[in-house]
Amino acid sequence: MPLPRTPGTALRQRLAELRGPDVPAKALDARALAALAANPGCKRRAILDGAGVNKATLASALGSPSGFGQSQFALARGNTFEARVKADGGAELLRLVHEKLDPGAVAPTEAEVPDLTATGPEGRTARTALALRDAHLARSESGAAGWTLLDHPMLALDVAGSPAFLEPDAVVVHPDGGWTVVEIKSFPMLDGSADPAKVGAAARQAAVYVLALEEVAARLTQDGTAPAPTVNHRVLLVCPKDFSNLPAASAVDVRKQRAVTGRQLSRLTRIEDIADTLPEGTCFAPDLPTAELTAAVESVPAEYAPECLSACELAFHCRDRSRAGGAVTSLGRSVRAELGALTTVDDVLAAAHGHSGDPSDPTVAALRRAAALRAEALNTPSVSLPSPELPSPEGAVCR
Repeated sequence: MPLPRTPGTALRQRLAELRGPDVPAKALDARALAALAANPGCKRRAILDGAGVNKATLASALGSPSGFGQSQFALARGNTFEARVKADGGAELLRLVHEKLDPGAVAPTEAEVPDLTATGPEGRTARTALALRDAHLARSESGAAGWTLLDHPMLALDVAGSPAFLEPDAVVVHPDGGWTVVEIKSFPMLDGSADPAKVGAAARQAAVYVLALEEVAARLTQDGTAPAPTVNHRVLLVCPKDFSNLPAASAVDVRKQRAVTGRQLSRLTRIEDIADTLPEGTCFAPDLPTAELTAAVESVPAEYAPECLSACELAFHCRDRSRAGGAVTSLGRSVRAELGALTTVDDVLAAAHGHSGDPSDPTVAALRRAAALRAEALNTPSVSLPSPELPSPEGAVCR
């Protein structure tokens, strides 16, 4: 079964040069991929992730360390909980899948758990694809009605012309041949519900796995020997119940997240196209002098927004640069969208106080009216109030 195409030798060498000599590549996981898809216009993140640069180390070298990521305590707690959920051949996990997603199927008294051990991510990806193919063909040819549990399979997804290797917590093959992604998280599920923000993040991450599984399913049926397997768009989220260490589960529909993520990933600029625009000798090795490293990072355009603070290790550095340049994106994407062609705070203030801008532009008119109302309230000199026929101050932005 063919795997996603890998970067050519020239591109791999170029990405290694960007990363720095003898600097190991950091794998791009589903969480980072979901964050990348949420901000497809950020070429800086795209090239750094594509080259395997450790952004946390890079941020520290730039003097803007980030507290992004989980603590060692949280990681240990998560690993302990996952081990409990998967104990006894995944009996409890399969029971939850059966209860929440497929109650009409035969009860999972036992399941096949194939060995997915292989050398390197490419080997593990191929081994996972073979295990999924074998499970699918067994059901298509013999009508077998058993369950199959893939523990930490490896999937590949083409991202901007370069493969990203992804490792979901588990994938379950149902007796009818359907494939389901399982996400195991350590945040609690209280009275049957969990923190909506954390559930949303888990859903976006699971949507990436669903996209990768769909690519496996498409390649599996290219020869037409068997009908295409169904990739379930409802994933199983498993969390600790209340304040215990007992597992509770909920089915989460990720169709919306899958559609948004797929569309955003398709909009990403190809890695080689970004690399070709960089100055010769650009390198992001963390041991470089700070001035040289800063110049290298600044040579790649970024699209900072406050949402980056919860998703990117370089957010503090980019925020400082965005504020220094007066970019309105530092105020939020919604503010940026309302301001149209006004891209800096200086432009906004100049338009609001009548020093620039077309008075017939609704954005400029709204800003001037807002500035005049503010001046009137504070009894300070400002531009005159616009005539009544101009747009109302609803949605206006003022300082």
